[in-house]
Amino acid sequence: MQRRALSLLAGALLLLGAAPPALAAKRAPKPADDAPDLVTYGRRDDVMAFGAELAERRGLDAAWVQASLQRARFVPRVAKFIMPPPAGTAKNWAAYRSRFIEPTRVRAGVAFWLANQKWLEVAEELFGVPPEIVVGILGVETIYGQQMGNFRVVDALATLAFDFPVGRKDRSAFFRDELENFFVLCRSEGADPSSLTGSFAGAMGMPQFMPSSFNKYAVDMDGDGHVDLRGNPADVIGSVAHYLAEFGWRRELPTRFDVAVPVDAAERAVLLGPDILPSFTLTDVVERGAQIDASAFATDARLAGSGGIGKLALVELQNGDAAPSYVIGTSNFYAVTRYNWSSYYALAVIELGEAVAREVARSTR
Repeated sequence: MQRRALSLLAGALLLLGAAPPALAAKRAPKPADDAPDLVTYGRRDDVMAFGAELAERRGLDAAWVQASLQRARFVPRVAKFIMPPPAGTAKNWAAYRSRFIEPTRVRAGVAFWLANQKWLEVAEELFGVPPEIVVGILGVETIYGQQMGNFRVVDALATLAFDFPVGRKDRSAFFRDELENFFVLCRSEGADPSSLTGSFAGAMGMPQFMPSSFNKYAVDMDGDGHVDLRGNPADVIGSVAHYLAEFGWRRELPTRFDVAVPVDAAERAVLLGPDILPSFTLTDVVERGAQIDASAFATDARLAGSGGIGKLALVELQNGDAAPSYVIGTSNFYAVTRYNWSSYYALAVIELGEAVAREVARSTR
């Protein structure tokens, strides 16, 4: 209903020019990671039981669900790629940043922005999320659709749902829930489960939405009756902006401020304690010795009615053996981390979007 309402509102603007329970079935032996890709799940009693149960819960056709799961394949590369990096790998913001704020992504971002400026403006009007944030996310995620993944989503999700590799925290329950949401998505969009491709973790389209995010936050921005996150920039832009709005994005609020951290190590440790979670007022931050120029925003009339700049977080980004980098993050910085739980990711999104915005401004003077 919410998606339909958003679709109608977007159409009006256009006219105006504007974890399921654990299964009791006995698990079959886990295939070896070097098993061939064509090991299917059709002979697994636990998988077929899962399919029957989710079909009943969601009002789906059990035969359709089970037939799709029968054809799903165990993919060794998926099990390999989901593993964490080797222990002891040092974080390095400068190196991470250089992967994303670079000429290829900036040029592609400018082209995407100029081609879809109307929809970026509509999304900002509806959800309050500025174009540079939407463009930053799409650039970091897939270079505006150039790298959306070529794994069959049903294979990736089945592999991680039923044969999650040992060696890291078991997230098989999460992926079983995503697999269930995937079948709901396929029914609502009239899609063949075997036809949809995405990342090794089952994320899809330009914005790399997991199936549960698709079902909750994807919007039919252009009102054509379908949500297409692969080939329809209107739906892509609207869905990203809607996602961020649902996770607390505030109009007009900056994402972060530059900061000189407290010299006193104990005071700095207090501010760093909550990590990316905004926990301190501007007064708290200043009284603990941080130097931050946010006074103009603290009294900004545009923010006054919604609590000013609100709570803040001191965010530290490691640079390998070099000194760390720091920013003061607002609740909007935190909102970006709800897309990917990483301060490095969030700052890369923000800085890529800003770089693209500067080039767009130059190109349209």
